[in-house]
Amino acid sequence: MPVSFSVEDHVARVTIDRPEVLNALDQVAEAEMEAIWQRIEADRSVRVAVLTGAGDRAFCTGADMRNVDPELTGLAYWAAARPAGFGGIALRQTLDIPVIARVNGHAVGGGFEMVLGCDLVVAAEHASFGLTEPRVGRLPLDGGMVLLQRQIAHRHALGMLLTGRRIKAQEALGFGLVNEVAAKEELDAAVDRWVQDILACAPLSLRAIKQVARRTAHLSPTEAQAQRLPALVAALQSADSDEGVRAFREKRKPVWQGR
Repeated sequence: MPVSFSVEDHVARVTIDRPEVLNALDQVAEAEMEAIWQRIEADRSVRVAVLTGAGDRAFCTGADMRNVDPELTGLAYWAAARPAGFGGIALRQTLDIPVIARVNGHAVGGGFEMVLGCDLVVAAEHASFGLTEPRVGRLPLDGGMVLLQRQIAHRHALGMLLTGRRIKAQEALGFGLVNEVAAKEELDAAVDRWVQDILACAPLSLRAIKQVARRTAHLSPTEAQAQRLPALVAALQSADSDEGVRAFREKRKPVWQGR
């Protein structure tokens, strides 16, 4: 399979397994990614997802240019329905659990668009990021142009968009694109720390927080505060809400049920 998928102890792990092409996605792999995200959305036991690439050279280098239909023009590609963006995650609005990008190498083109679609980013020191499409006469159509400028300072965003240049992990950290940079051999430990911190929180609270953050960013603070989003209502009415207070009073760790 071009993408491996597993769920254990409330953690979904999604790994693009095409190291021979630097984990670039062809149409089969992209379809598999979409199917996996749908499975995760349907599984209420999953509380956090980790997305990465196989090996230590690349997270994902975007579309597999070897398998591009020569008859498919850039305009036709842009016109095709792709509401969730590259890899089914760049622009996805229906996945309310936290998603961590474990960036183990190059994240360029569509691969960087997937990183931009994740909530948290932990990168190896040797990782690189870039929207390199202009250098091959293309455009970052699957989320890159619209996401990057909303996530970092204007000059930094245009500096990357208008040159197609790549930046290293430490520079990405300075730009605010990355939460943590780790040595290659410490990457998994760093990711696991983030996973454990997420699992320590009430899952319905996190779903509500992500839903509010994702769906109200275009509103003023007053307008956003007034939204009665489904995940917010569910969290406030949950048994976990009572369990959290009870556990605090009893000086113990809460036992989350996700309901």
